[in-house]
Amino acid sequence: MAIVLKQRSVLPGFGLSLGYAVLYLSLIVLIPLAAIVHRTMELTWADFWTNITRADVVAALWLSFFAAMIAAVINTIFGLLVAWVFVRYHFFGKRVLDAMIDLPFALPTAVAGIALTTLYAKNGWAGKILDDMGVIYPWLAWQGWAAPGLLPVELIWYDKVAYSPIGVVVALTFIGLPFVVRTVQPVLEDMTRDTEEAAASLGANRLQTFYRVIFPDVWPALVTGFALAFARAVGEYGSVVFIAGNLPLKTEIAPLMIIKKLEEYDYAGATSIAIVMLVISFVMLLVINVLQRRLSRRGS
Repeated sequence: MAIVLKQRSVLPGFGLSLGYAVLYLSLIVLIPLAAIVHRTMELTWADFWTNITRADVVAALWLSFFAAMIAAVINTIFGLLVAWVFVRYHFFGKRVLDAMIDLPFALPTAVAGIALTTLYAKNGWAGKILDDMGVIYPWLAWQGWAAPGLLPVELIWYDKVAYSPIGVVVALTFIGLPFVVRTVQPVLEDMTRDTEEAAASLGANRLQTFYRVIFPDVWPALVTGFALAFARAVGEYGSVVFIAGNLPLKTEIAPLMIIKKLEEYDYAGATSIAIVMLVISFVMLLVINVLQRRLSRRGS
């Protein structure tokens, strides 16, 4: 007669572990989010709609999400390149550069904002060079609710980085790069060169090897890095508030709008903006997670 020994689990059983997990998530995430929703429900639908459709609020939401999207895309492209260099090449100072990638994690965001503003202002080192070169930057700025048949955004050209939407993108790119690099780097480290050498022996060039051999394995990690960088950028405040200039309808971000509402004791208005940011962020992250899961299934 065979004796089946029950495997001992290091952690408590499923019921107790699930209870602790739900309690922790409730205290840290669910209850604060429920408080935001409850505060918003004190408003009538008409008041809520009036709060979130004001020209300055819509412009701030547009700037926050559009700039976060651009910064996340930039970080996804160059984060893959940086991770590839760190994994595949050995050079002098590699460990120092690798450690510097984590600086945005530890550096206070206000310090980063002041440093970027000093660097990219018109009298700053980088800003003066760009100004002397006459570099201009396009930006799709929100112009309010347009007439029927017209787009609500307008293409505006800027000749400066600091105190412009371009500065917001620069700040969000700075704080979001580590999320992509640290997500993609372990995947590249686990990949062997056998498949690349096999593809080369079959006649594939470098571009074909990258897109058909390397990219399918890295793609899920890239999507995760993009989601993390985007989520971090949407709610960023400290590093953006200095370099943005905070001009209403131009460079004012949604988190700053919330702070201003709270300083005016307009808690309902602040929670209205917060609930819009929460819903949009949740929907976008849900779509990204579904896409990532499908890509992971295809890869397996």
